Amino acid sequence: MRMERSKAAFARLVISRLRRRYRHEMHTSLYHGSPWELLVATMLSAQAQDASVNKITPRLFRAFRGVHSYAALRPSQLYPYTRSIGLYRNKSKNIVAAAQKITADYDAKVPDTIEGLTSLPGVGRKTANVVLYNAFHRSEGIAIDTHCITVANRLGLARTGNAAKIERTLMQVVPRKDWGDLTHLFIALGRDVCTAKKKYCVRCVLNDICPSSTVVK
Repeated sequence: MRMERSKAAFARLVISRLRRRYRHEMHTSLYHGSPWELLVATMLSAQAQDASVNKITPRLFRAFRGVHSYAALRPSQLYPYTRSIGLYRNKSKNIVAAAQKITADYDAKVPDTIEGLTSLPGVGRKTANVVLYNAFHRSEGIAIDTHCITVANRLGLARTGNAAKIERTLMQVVPRKDWGDLTHLFIALGRDVCTAKKKYCVRCVLNDICPSSTVVK
C-alpha cells in the first residue's frame, strides 16, 4: 500500500511537469472531423506513424463521407487510399466491417463506451481509449502505445512490455481525470527526448527524478 501511494505521488509529479512542458500537445495528432473519422484514422495508425496516416486521410475523407458510405463499400475500394499504410488490406476490411456493424447495431453512430467500441472488428482497447477520450471526452482506460511502454518502464511505473498490464498498473496510480492526458504526455515525451532507440536525458524535464536518467545528480 505504501509503495502504491509513493508511485501515485511520483506519477502526479511526472504529470504536472509534463503538462507544463507539453501543454500544447495534449491532443491526438490524427486528422479527423468526426468520431467516425477519428475511428478510421486510429484503426489505420496501428503499427504505423500518425504522420503517415495524416498523409492519406484527407483524400480518403473527401472521397467517402460518413459511416453509411463506408458500409456500402467493398474493402478493395479503399485500397487506392490506404495501400501506403502497413497491413492496409486487413485494415480496409475491418473499416468496412466496422461501418457495417455501426450502421446495423448503433444507428450509424460510433459507440461511446469501451464495450461498444471493442465489439467492432479491428478495434482493441488502445483504439477504443483513443476514440473515447478524443471524440467523447470520456476516460474508461488508458491508451498504451509503444511510446507509453518505453516511458512507463523508464520511469519505473511499469516493469513489463505488456500493454494490458501497463494500462492496469497506471490506472491504479494515476487519477482517472488524468488518464486521457497521460497518453498524450507520454507520447510527447517519447517523441521528443525519450525515444525507444535513444534517451536525451539532458533535455528532459524529468531528468532529476527519473530512475533511468543518465544525468549526473
